[in-house]
Amino acid sequence: MSIARTLYSLLTWAAQPLLKRKLRRRAQAEPGYAQAVPERFGYYCPDTLGRDGAGQWVWIHAVSLGETRAAALLINTLRTNLPQLRLLLTHSTATGRAEGQKLLLPDDVQVWLPWDTPAAVQRFLQQFQPLVGVLMETEVWPNLVAGCQRADVPLVLTNARLNAQSFAGAKRWSALSRPAYAALAAVLAQTTQDAERLRQLGAPQPSVLGNLKFDVQPDPALLALGASWRSASRRPVLLLASSREGEEALWLQAWRSTPAAQQVQWLIVPRHPQRFDAVAQLLADAGLRVARRSHWGERLPPHNVDVWLGDSLGEMPLYYASAHAALLGASFAPLGGQNLIEAAACACPIVLGPHTFNFAQAAEQACASGAAVRASDMHDGVHQALNWLYDSDALDAAHQAALAFAQAHRGAAQAQAQAIVRVMLQKKYSNP
Repeated sequence: MSIARTLYSLLTWAAQPLLKRKLRRRAQAEPGYAQAVPERFGYYCPDTLGRDGAGQWVWIHAVSLGETRAAALLINTLRTNLPQLRLLLTHSTATGRAEGQKLLLPDDVQVWLPWDTPAAVQRFLQQFQPLVGVLMETEVWPNLVAGCQRADVPLVLTNARLNAQSFAGAKRWSALSRPAYAALAAVLAQTTQDAERLRQLGAPQPSVLGNLKFDVQPDPALLALGASWRSASRRPVLLLASSREGEEALWLQAWRSTPAAQQVQWLIVPRHPQRFDAVAQLLADAGLRVARRSHWGERLPPHNVDVWLGDSLGEMPLYYASAHAALLGASFAPLGGQNLIEAAACACPIVLGPHTFNFAQAAEQACASGAAVRASDMHDGVHQALNWLYDSDALDAAHQAALAFAQAHRGAAQAQAQAIVRVMLQKKYSNP
């Protein structure tokens, strides 16, 4: 073990009490964090092995909600290519685990990924002995990769992305990052920029196979319900989608200073469920009339309020379909932007803030295609969304461009699934 990884391992070992305390705090707002806590440290019940025991698993790690939804597309395609697939699905967040439960078949297993200490990783690998590991997007952990290398478990980093900020951080810690990336069996990058950054960190011959999120097919029932909301609304509907902390306050400032914005039906959907109550309180304290999605159920949303608050999970297609246009959350604060591809798949034009480094190439392509426009700040974003409402021809063109943009980039799920199968076959024939 290198000096860098030895020091890293000591730090992760020493941080375990802090992790336990953090989990207890998070569980107060999200009870899922109190579930199966020993698994976080590599202690798994023997019955989690399922019917056939260890050594049968295609292991996929999807850290949180967005990665799990992308993994769903990959899992469905892998099941077509590998009819006998036994899925071991791991996560790190409660929302990811809850979403992942929808993807399980009777012989599949779902557990937490262990904290990245050598001992916890070793217990995880000894228990399950996966045939292959598939890490979604960014989840390269030094001890996890080293443990898999020792255990002869090939690791594939799929739907891989690495923004400029993360790339700079990885270079600063190259004594840890370079051996980890170099030990991967395959790297399947979203874009050419991602592939080049990963290559510079030591990843072996990254392939550019596109972004799984383009293959998402929104639920037609949710799209239809959203269209009915939009038709029933007495005012145009604008959406602040997947907003992060601080962005609702920025929006509130823009709303107060823009009389035309006060004539619009606004829909605000916070990214994290633990913030629903806080956002509702913020808006109410500002004197706005707020109706929460959880309160109107199957009825049409009320028309005599300033804001509809989307306080539900799994309904983003409904929210995008109900809006004439959307402002993309996490792009008006320096957080890199949320998933703009989901909005495009729902034919919803997008106003992007200045911070979209998580989806840099997709953001550029969306703007170039007419599916999105760029705003300098929240005030400018609100005005740009209003401009679409004032020009019905431009708005119709943006709706069509958004859908065309999403459809033009599909096919990543099949390409990535086939690449993973090739890695499995290489292991099979190299270990007869």
